[in-house]
Amino acid sequence: MGALSGLRQDLFHNAFAYRPLPPMSTEGPLTRRLPERIRAYAVWTPHAVVVGLAMLVLLISVTISGSGTAGGVEGVVTGLFPAAALLMTLVRPAGAWWVSLLSTPFLGFLGNSWDGWPWTPPAFVAHLGVMVVVAARTRPRTAAWMWLGTAAYAVFAEIFLGGYNGYTTDSPQMLLVSAFALLVTTVVTVRREAQREVTVQRTVTAVERDRRTLLEERTTIARELHDVVAHHMSVVAIQAEAAPYRVENPPPELEQAFVTIRENAVAALTELRRVLGVVRAEDYEAPDAPQPTLAELDGLIANVRDAGLNVDKAVTGSVRELPQGVELSAYRIIQEALSNALRHAPGSTAKVEVSYVLGGLGLRIVNTAPQGLVKPSPGAGHGITGMRERVAMLNGEMTAEATEDGGYEVAVFVPVAPAVAPEPAA
Repeated sequence: MGALSGLRQDLFHNAFAYRPLPPMSTEGPLTRRLPERIRAYAVWTPHAVVVGLAMLVLLISVTISGSGTAGGVEGVVTGLFPAAALLMTLVRPAGAWWVSLLSTPFLGFLGNSWDGWPWTPPAFVAHLGVMVVVAARTRPRTAAWMWLGTAAYAVFAEIFLGGYNGYTTDSPQMLLVSAFALLVTTVVTVRREAQREVTVQRTVTAVERDRRTLLEERTTIARELHDVVAHHMSVVAIQAEAAPYRVENPPPELEQAFVTIRENAVAALTELRRVLGVVRAEDYEAPDAPQPTLAELDGLIANVRDAGLNVDKAVTGSVRELPQGVELSAYRIIQEALSNALRHAPGSTAKVEVSYVLGGLGLRIVNTAPQGLVKPSPGAGHGITGMRERVAMLNGEMTAEATEDGGYEVAVFVPVAPAVAPEPAA
């Protein structure tokens, strides 16, 4: 039942449906090297091959007819139908095979003076071409059904029509050549489909990998900022609890306000720890030391120098204390940029510029081209993704691009609101 269902689906169901052959892709290893003007016409190469084969079939028929072996009109007719079946594969592939097969006995009777039975020479070439084109446009199972249908007709012609003209049969040649041609076509088609599926899977994998990397970077940032936010919320809770004791005889409304502030701060800390527990990995260990800031930049640069990268640091503007989230993100961005220089530009030199400007913080990390015989280490681009996430979280701007001398430059600007001076006590 499954086999009959496959036969009905491949060769009977909507056999004469209009399915035009689409233009060929020009992304192949050969066509992509063609000039642009030629590539515009190269997409019609399969159509041109089919039309050329149809003209060849018609030429064979006319040539044999002109040689005197068969009548002139008879030769043209016996070549016209096979050529039409070939052209039909461009728009109705399964129907073209039926036209080619069902017209074979009539062409054989019409061209009975030609040597070869049950296929005349033009019909022989045309039927092979039709099966190859249809097999290339459909699936491998269709090729098998076409070959079996051709074999069934060959057996029928030998048994019931074999004595019509007494010429040598060409059924074995048809079955042997068509089997080989269909096998090659099927292998090429299957290989092409496999390559297409691999390309699609690689694209999906790359998208999923980028998405996973983005989520991992965001999780890392959330873990690091937890300590910063938790510290501020703890200070709020402690100050709200101690504030009533700093005021002599505070009114009940003020005491209740401080109690509410403390309860909200403690609740926020609890929720923050719960969220961190969701994003924390199973093997995650909380850091013992506080999160780094720009004040520890000299230690980072010293470690990088010990690893083999010559780094210069320049600080401009009035150094001031920034929000801890900005300090942490700036430190991590510089750390990642220097790590990238170590991995991807061995033997280069780097420069770190930190600019305290009105309204924000500017960072510039640039390295020269790699020097020496050490090959750069390949990377997945996760570092740049993490830096962009940190900058986007702070509503900043970032550029990361190669320089003209073969190096690499990362430039960041993070807006920082000016600190509000505390009001003097009355």
